[in-house]
Amino acid sequence: MFIDTHCHLHDPKLPDTDAVVNAYLRDGVDTVINMGCCAATSIGGKLLAEKYPSVYFATGCHPSDVETFDDTEFNKIAELTSHPKCVAVGEIGLDYYWKPFDKDKQEKAFVKQIELAKESKLPICIHNRDATGDMLKILKDHKDKLVYGGVMHCYAGSVETAAELLKLGLYISFAGPLTFKNARSLLEVAAFVPCDRCLTETDSPFLAPHPLRGTVNEPKNVAITTAFLANLKGIELTEFAAILKNNAKRLFYKMK
Repeated sequence: MFIDTHCHLHDPKLPDTDAVVNAYLRDGVDTVINMGCCAATSIGGKLLAEKYPSVYFATGCHPSDVETFDDTEFNKIAELTSHPKCVAVGEIGLDYYWKPFDKDKQEKAFVKQIELAKESKLPICIHNRDATGDMLKILKDHKDKLVYGGVMHCYAGSVETAAELLKLGLYISFAGPLTFKNARSLLEVAAFVPCDRCLTETDSPFLAPHPLRGTVNEPKNVAITTAFLANLKGIELTEFAAILKNNAKRLFYKMK
């Protein structure tokens, strides 16, 4: 019924993968996408996807990991794109929050992986933190390379930025912060984004939704965010979950 389009099953905070998978399957989550943050975690995602039928994966270098992003690292990431269960290039983007950061290196890695996505005929999964202006500029400058689409993961921006992303053909994914009590501006975004361009995710083990905020998040909790968004949209949960599943299959078209 439910799909978690962005999680990190390889994270040390989720040491018992069998238990995590069994828990989300028991709670109605039948598909998850494990996101890579570097070559090692991307390879780890491949191994998880090969072990668990419900797991797909993305390959990419997170902006906070670009210090190790050399040709060898890139080639390992690129090699995974041909795997039958690799459905995206991600998690890629810009992060100016954690200091110090190498802006130039982040931007070059972002562009190189956007180009990889086009060459590999895959969508991208975008991370953005405190870098909206540069992120939008790069996406607009490389609009011709976004032919297979993409998603802005764990969206936390404005309605205006969401409108620009939608014009680029991208999807908007909502995570646990949508359910937080201080999420007034995010509620406006969720109301604005059309149902056929919405996705939900956990970003587990991070950002557990209310009332679990502050705990270790798991993919099973995507049901909470999905129910919250369905209520906001005024759509019955089963119907809305089906809409999100169809959206995910349209974007991540390699999923069976």
